[in-house]
Amino acid sequence: MESRKLYRSRDNRMICGVCGGIGEYFNVDATLIRLVLAIFAFTGTGIFAYIMAAIIVPEAPGRY
Repeated sequence: MESRKLYRSRDNRMICGVCGGIGEYFNVDATLIRLVLAIFAFTGTGIFAYIMAAIIVPEAPGRY
């Protein structure tokens, strides 16, 4: 069984790659994740959650 890990996306990114990484992890389009984040941004929790995820979630290993 392959274990999945959450990483910030290197390919599907707009700012830090958090939404792209979450989309890859759950196998969902990153645009839907960005839309949900935009809705939560109006309450202030979305912005805080995005900043914390950008700090905590590591960038995907790969090409350099």
